[in-house]
Amino acid sequence: MNNFQDKANFIWGVADDILRGAFKQHEYGDVILPFVVLRRLDCVLEPHKDAVIDAYKKFKDKLQEDQLEPVLIKATSGLNFYNTSKFDLQRLSQDAPSIEINFNNYINGFSKNVYEIIDNFQVEKIKTKLSKNNLLFMLVDRFTEVDLHPNIVSNHDMGYIFEELLRRFSEMSNETAGEHYTPREVIRLMVNLLFAEHTDKLQGKGIIRTVYDPACGTGGMLTIAKEHIEKNINPDLEVVMYGQEINEQTYAIAKSDVLIMGEDAENIKSGTSFSNDGFKGRKFNFMLSNPPFGVSWKKEQDFITEESNDPYGRFHAGLPRVSDGALLFLQHMMSKMEPTGSRIAIIFNGSPLFTGDAGSGESNIRKWIIENDWLEAIVAMPTELFYNTGIATYIFIVTNNKPERRRGEVQLINAVEFSQKMRKSLGNKRNYITDEQIGEITEIYKQFEDGEYCKIFDNEDLGYTKITVERPLTDDGIVQLDSSNKPKPDSKLRDYEKVPLKDDIDAYFEREVKPHVPDAWMDRSKDKVGYEINFTKYFYKYKPLRSLDEIKADILALEGETEGLLKEILD
Repeated sequence: MNNFQDKANFIWGVADDILRGAFKQHEYGDVILPFVVLRRLDCVLEPHKDAVIDAYKKFKDKLQEDQLEPVLIKATSGLNFYNTSKFDLQRLSQDAPSIEINFNNYINGFSKNVYEIIDNFQVEKIKTKLSKNNLLFMLVDRFTEVDLHPNIVSNHDMGYIFEELLRRFSEMSNETAGEHYTPREVIRLMVNLLFAEHTDKLQGKGIIRTVYDPACGTGGMLTIAKEHIEKNINPDLEVVMYGQEINEQTYAIAKSDVLIMGEDAENIKSGTSFSNDGFKGRKFNFMLSNPPFGVSWKKEQDFITEESNDPYGRFHAGLPRVSDGALLFLQHMMSKMEPTGSRIAIIFNGSPLFTGDAGSGESNIRKWIIENDWLEAIVAMPTELFYNTGIATYIFIVTNNKPERRRGEVQLINAVEFSQKMRKSLGNKRNYITDEQIGEITEIYKQFEDGEYCKIFDNEDLGYTKITVERPLTDDGIVQLDSSNKPKPDSKLRDYEKVPLKDDIDAYFEREVKPHVPDAWMDRSKDKVGYEINFTKYFYKYKPLRSLDEIKADILALEGETEGLLKEILD
């Protein structure tokens, strides 16, 4: 079991072998994931286990708890967590009759920062049900067979293991398309785009930069961003990770991963980023996120609506429809941009590009971002990249400090063809982006030139004025007049036109509307400016219709095949 897939398969097999019958399939993840974390923690602590126990025995009666903690941390030789119990999963497996009482001793021996993780997994409740079904010892014993020490399984591969298990468990739970996990190659592409033109600003020693994800899941985006900076940009740069996650399980996984990496686990917060912002008032240098698609924010509607009425609030630019809170995440992240400049990479489905007419919440949010020149680029990605949904997705790059050559413009990259078919599908994931393709897309971004896969637009090119076109109300062919002796508008004949911002509205009206409805006029008091991004239109490739000869040849060939098949049947 030397690769992550083997280990993920083994752990999956343990779930199927031991839990079947006693637990429902949708409960498997609740039981297995905390044991994966416990085994990982054990493997990290194992070389220092005896030293911690000795230090604990020596000082437990001499020092107060707050004085004891640094002594025990020192005994771990640099880790920021410990376990004072004489047990770990390996030692628990040597005493089957006392498994429950020993397991309690083991769990209670963890330092506070780990105990909070365990509490979010609701390990006590799981242990009780396992014991009741005589499965606790069996599960502990099987987990001792998998080695998850960082020397064997890197943080990168551990992320893959969690990703694979979460994918399988979420499929069993019938979770919605919004509850998906971000493939590692997609994160690498996001990170590449985020830093591609900004490596020179990250050189030197003593530099500290912050990375934040408001919907961090298991923390994959944060760890990959950190690894990218340290390996490819500047190994001397200190990257501090911050994240918030609403799901208790994935929050616990993210926190344990950060803890094992030697980072400050207090930088990972639980709860919703909207009504319980764990980093209120904080600003960050780099932000990445893959917020859930099409998820309702109705539970927080009162709080969010109230804040939207505050001119200095996060959501003052506009509110999207209650059924989809994706754009709320972007506004939340933008509120955390450093005045000197921050960069954001966020994944959306198609909705934030075009949903909502002029004057709607979505359009007003786009208007606010584009007119402030904060939208730098959008990349259309291949479909069927994600485990739990096959829909089209887009990476938005947003910044409040564009490079000079990009100012006033938006770069659109059509990368829908940049993928390879997977040898074996993983849920809905049938495609993946290769390292070479990540490099190609990044190069297209850096070149910043119009081409087959790239279009550069002025900000105004993405906007339009929605004008109201009125026609007169008539009665038996007689135009009805109002008190000012002007024609009354007929609401049934009312129509609308979208006039590009760069067009003269009067000239457009005379050219496009008047020839068709000579009696029409515009009610300019109802003008609304809107913005939308239509990838299909911008990258449309005309496919000529097939010739009649080709169609005729196909029909004749089909008729021939049908006759041959019929003859075989009759013979």
